[in-house]
Amino acid sequence: MAGALLHFMVLLTTLPHRLHGDQNNGHNSSRRHDYCVLGAGPAGLQMGYFLQRAQRDYIILERNSGPGSFFNIYPRHRKLISINKIYTGRRNPEFNLRHDWNSLLSDRPDLLFQRVSRELYPRAEALPRYLALYEHKLDLTVRYGEDVARVRASGPDSARTYTLTTHQGQEYQCRVLLVSTGLWVPQQVQFEGWQLVEGYESIPVDPEQYRDQAVLILGKGNAAFETAQSMLGRASRVHLYSPSPVRLAWQTHYVGDLRAVNNELLDTYQLKSLDGLVEGRLEDIAILPRGGEEDEEVEGSAVRRRRRKKRRDAGGRRRQLYLTLAELLQGRNRSEVNPSHLPAYHNDNFSLRQPYDRVIRCLGFRFNFSIFDSSARPPSSEGVRGRLPGVTAWYEGRGTPGLFVLGAAAHARDYRSSAGGFIHGFRYAVRAVHRLLEQRYHSNPWPVTKLWTNQLLSWLLRRVNEASGPYQMFSTLGDVVLLQGAQCEYLEEFPLQALPRFPSLSGRPAPPGGLLVLVLQYGLNRSSDPLGPGRAESEWPRAWRSNFLHPVLYFYHTLPTEREMRLRPPGWPLPRPAAIHHMIEDFLTEWEGPVSHSQPLRRFLEHCLQTDLRAFYAESCFRFSLTNHQPPLFCRQGYLKKQGLMGSRGQDNDEAWPRPSQQDSAPPGPSFPGTLTPGAASVSSPMNFDF
Repeated sequence: MAGALLHFMVLLTTLPHRLHGDQNNGHNSSRRHDYCVLGAGPAGLQMGYFLQRAQRDYIILERNSGPGSFFNIYPRHRKLISINKIYTGRRNPEFNLRHDWNSLLSDRPDLLFQRVSRELYPRAEALPRYLALYEHKLDLTVRYGEDVARVRASGPDSARTYTLTTHQGQEYQCRVLLVSTGLWVPQQVQFEGWQLVEGYESIPVDPEQYRDQAVLILGKGNAAFETAQSMLGRASRVHLYSPSPVRLAWQTHYVGDLRAVNNELLDTYQLKSLDGLVEGRLEDIAILPRGGEEDEEVEGSAVRRRRRKKRRDAGGRRRQLYLTLAELLQGRNRSEVNPSHLPAYHNDNFSLRQPYDRVIRCLGFRFNFSIFDSSARPPSSEGVRGRLPGVTAWYEGRGTPGLFVLGAAAHARDYRSSAGGFIHGFRYAVRAVHRLLEQRYHSNPWPVTKLWTNQLLSWLLRRVNEASGPYQMFSTLGDVVLLQGAQCEYLEEFPLQALPRFPSLSGRPAPPGGLLVLVLQYGLNRSSDPLGPGRAESEWPRAWRSNFLHPVLYFYHTLPTEREMRLRPPGWPLPRPAAIHHMIEDFLTEWEGPVSHSQPLRRFLEHCLQTDLRAFYAESCFRFSLTNHQPPLFCRQGYLKKQGLMGSRGQDNDEAWPRPSQQDSAPPGPSFPGTLTPGAASVSSPMNFDF
């Protein structure tokens, strides 16, 4: 009741933004904006936030009456599989986003998904409520009821204009089109008898509708298992059929694979309780009704009436359906089923030889290409069976300059390798696209944090221990460090495979001293049992064999080229570097150990920078200054500028550590939390730091 009241209040307060096209200018006029965002789902609202904060001229167009309308219908059984972990034991909001998979980014620390739901796996209806709240609180400019029927482009690539025409005849023009329509067109496969198959989008969700029925489900993704799980207690048997074996998310580390919250059927399959999984090509099958079917073809609504009629026999019972192989029907009369049409006639041990009361299609969704004419249509992606648009490494449509694809529709960029198809991943990809837009169209370079080189170790440790962007978009977004002698510039969450275009995309010149790239990635050893002994490494010298998510640093003397990026080793997010450092995986994902994490990282940085990065007390800096032509960097930037560590070897207190804010000559920007372990060891440490 409280959630419904909150949703009603949000709808009332956002009424000024919920205008339809005919309430302002006439339909014949064309409205111009710098940016058009197509779709008010999570990705569209996320981009709207960044555009609004930058005070850009934008409009968000949504065909339905509220944001996130997809989630008013899907998932059909109303349970999200996105984690909403509220209690982490931490108060660091950036760290907590690592375990909050539904919130969007904003400068409002209270504007989190936990305001509408505190369940670990929330109900689907909570997401539209949250999105409506997000839109209202940030006062985003959204126009609802604007159903775009056609998108076309005009003008040269350097000055292209996109024109969006709604079904009501209203036109919108913009120089940048940001497509965030998601995936909502059901994926189908054509085979003999496909008209007899029910779709995930329209099946009944009441388990009683499946009482004592045999059900065949086409597909083995989360939608298929979610559907199977809902009927396990009522259906007589449930079989799942698809070309590929089931992929478990806890084995592949891909959140789009089968999640444990949906996999109860694996128990009933492996414990032989009438349910099961079978592999085979969908294009090779045929579905035939028991007792035959008329050959008459009827168009429009009549075909639906005919299907309903033919699914029932003379007694009103559902007509059973057989799965057979298309090759068994070649050159034969298909008007009725006879034994020679069925695989069991030729192989009496055929797995799916018994008839089914229902066959249900659960094959996922595809991008809606139909609204784009040839001038504005992005190509289909090479993988993912063409379900998604093809985009560049910076999420711009291939061959469609100025058209960017956001959200789940842009998942072709990191399909099955990261989380870009889900809110907890694409919220960071949207931020990266906005930074690119600011550089390209407004000459605002990618934001950087300027550091002294001797601060780099502490800054890297801070990022690997709290940053949520590289953690969620592992192997896809990474931090880039531009080395400039005694100083460096730190860029956050740059698209890794866009590195060859770094100067033009970021507005920052190629670094003269080389660059470091920080990536979080899983190990490549996928053959090991993810729950068996030896599944994780614990000794830092074997960090390169880590299986779980862990930080990896790549050092390059120059930017990788396009050719090097194409020819990178299989499974690598980047080409082979001049030097590479793996930080050992950690059970707690806390990379703060002085022996296992900090010291190996410091020595790697010293190798790359050819500089001593240790921290010293004033006594040691004084001795180095008298006995060395060039004292260590820490002493040059601290002690020799009257900012050395006060004390000697005998003293060991937290106050001895200098903070960036105390260093007058340090570049502005960084400040470290008091709880962070110092990035470099001082000579008071009992460890031996000699090379």
